Amino acid sequence: MDLYQAIQELYEEKRRLDQAIAALESQGIAPVPVPRRRGRKSMNEDERKQVSERMRKYWESRRGPADR
Repeated sequence: MDLYQAIQELYEEKRRLDQAIAALESQGIAPVPVPRRRGRKSMNEDERKQVSERMRKYWESRRGPADR
């Protein structure tokens, strides 16, 4: 198959695909919306304080006596 013929076949396939896409779009069917992911739960001040204290203790234990 020569290059010119391959290009012509690709153009013909593109034309058919464009027609198929146009036919589908003309049906007016809207795409199914993707459900949005729920956001992260917000923390109140007390919960943030608890997490902060827990992480402070965690990192104190990770550092060990040599790093203090």
